[in-house]
Amino acid sequence: MKKNIIISSLFLSTVIFAQNKGLVANSESPYSKLQSVGLQDVKWTNGFWKEQFDVETRNTLPYMWDLYHSETSHAYQNFEIAAGLSKGTFKGPSFHDGDFYKIFEGMAATYAVTKDKKLDAEMDKAIALFAKVQRKDGYIHTPVLIDERWGTLGPEEVKKQLGFEKYNMGHLMTAACIHYRATGKTNFLNIAKGVADFLYDFYKKASPELARNAICPSHYMGIVEMYRTTKNPKYLELANNLIDIRGTTNDGTDDNQDRVPFREQTTAMGHAVRANYLYAGVADLYAETGEKKLLDNLESIWDDVTYRKMYITGGCGSLYDGVSPDGTFYDPTVVQKIHQAYGRPFQLPNATAHTETCANIGNVLWNWRMLQITGDAKYADIVELALYNSVLSGMDLEGEKFLYNNPLNVSNDLPFHQRWGNEREGYIALSNCCAPNVTRTIAEVGNYAYNISKDGLYVNLYGSNSLKTKSLNGEEIEIEQQTNYPWDGKITLKIVKAPKDLQNFFLRIPGWSQNAEVSVNNAKITDKIVSGTYLKLNQKWKKGDIIELNLPMPVELMEANPLVEEVKNQVAVKRGPLVYCLESDQLPAKISVNDVALKVNSKFATNQFTLNNRNLVSIDAEAVINSNNSWEKTLYKPLSAKNENTVQVKLIPYFAWGNKGQGEMTVWMSH
Repeated sequence: MKKNIIISSLFLSTVIFAQNKGLVANSESPYSKLQSVGLQDVKWTNGFWKEQFDVETRNTLPYMWDLYHSETSHAYQNFEIAAGLSKGTFKGPSFHDGDFYKIFEGMAATYAVTKDKKLDAEMDKAIALFAKVQRKDGYIHTPVLIDERWGTLGPEEVKKQLGFEKYNMGHLMTAACIHYRATGKTNFLNIAKGVADFLYDFYKKASPELARNAICPSHYMGIVEMYRTTKNPKYLELANNLIDIRGTTNDGTDDNQDRVPFREQTTAMGHAVRANYLYAGVADLYAETGEKKLLDNLESIWDDVTYRKMYITGGCGSLYDGVSPDGTFYDPTVVQKIHQAYGRPFQLPNATAHTETCANIGNVLWNWRMLQITGDAKYADIVELALYNSVLSGMDLEGEKFLYNNPLNVSNDLPFHQRWGNEREGYIALSNCCAPNVTRTIAEVGNYAYNISKDGLYVNLYGSNSLKTKSLNGEEIEIEQQTNYPWDGKITLKIVKAPKDLQNFFLRIPGWSQNAEVSVNNAKITDKIVSGTYLKLNQKWKKGDIIELNLPMPVELMEANPLVEEVKNQVAVKRGPLVYCLESDQLPAKISVNDVALKVNSKFATNQFTLNNRNLVSIDAEAVINSNNSWEKTLYKPLSAKNENTVQVKLIPYFAWGNKGQGEMTVWMSH
């Protein structure tokens, strides 16, 4: 009997593996409208994302893997010490384990596409070490395990580390699921099962006070993914329990989104990374349970973020530090501190914007899951906006230097020092979490490009690629996409293989676009095309059919809601999905970007150029500079147009700022 159970279990794993091979294994999620294609199903062939993927595989991933094996970070050494292979102390931030798992996840996602045997061998080596570190009860968190083995950390220090142990475990579980789907191997998944079982037992016994010790809840996404991968019902039970216990203690905070239960939250609050990770995890849970209250609150919070608290770049979290007077239980005598956080509605400073790269990636993770649940193109619009702007800005063009925060203005005259600098670094000591997060995200962008459903194939992101996947009935689908997007709006989809049951293509018509045109085999589609929706193309498809989408890409001048005080009477420049910025190297000496007023009637012209071996498109414009620009010991002065001079300026994509050395930058300009 026991032998039969084992065989059945192995068979089940094989079936699940065959069906669930994307970033989220939602093929059997009852409340998910869309389903992921396989990690290996999309390959970038040329253009923007191929260049970015090449940077990932040649530079970013090797650099980060070596960095986290080096003494500089000490992350891999922490695992070796915890395993008893050497004696020493824990070094680095308490989320160091999780950062290593993120890089590992990026390696697994890359392997899914490249099948590079060297990557497979490196991963197996790391997994063998994880297995030596893991305690018999499934627990794995190197600060605590080093202390248990060597007694090199005091009780207080260990206590401090506990805050991120669940975060680290969450990234372990997610990385293990991705590794399983990429390789078919269960060696890492078995370790993750031990972690998930430990968490199940822990939360069964833990008091609400102890349970809330978990911050930055990546384990919500991780435990749901473990349920989807293994079909163990107790993992779904745990995910439900994690939501149930939030906000049930007297020591909860808005900063940690647990002052009140999630089911009472309708606006975004507190630490933006923790918030966006929470919202992504709740979206995963909704996809499995269909609890209406969860989705209602997510949609309300999404409206609050998108229409009142998000930057034009898709960045999230406006405040370095502040207070939260807007919690449900607001008492003027007890004001809570918040940090790296969402502020009040329309509170969006630029030079002091925090907009942590991890928060912006969290915005992608959350909106991606909302898209899976609903099939609503507005969520794909945010995925695209954040990816092209506030995520890519977190890394230099060569893929080896990184930003923790992503301001929209950098001014030399700002008279105070901010905690994190405005120059990318190879290693941001004690706060390097964003670099591993960008590493895994860029490796996985291809999986965002398409979805399948019972209704047909959804095309979410545009970039030259080949898609080889299967319909829900198991028939092969092959598509070749050709485009120079985001520099050009012409997109061509060629059908290489079309299953008999595939009737519908759903093309995302970006919310930023106007006057889009679509043709099939050179015959123009006359149906109404609505921006911010998916256009349904219904017919019997055959090999050689060609769909062509044309998205005009004029230069657009953007203004903000007048309640955003910081940018009142200012404009930003967008073209397609890209936000543009002005750098000070385009200006005469001793002129600040803050002295520039953009001429809104400029004859804007686009030009291709190369920067650090990357192909980009700039926008030429005219601007006005007032030579009476001294503000020394001056707070206010009369407005004067006497000394205005017109100059030519070149705007570059926001994600590319800071790649020419130190200088000023601004997204918003007077006019």
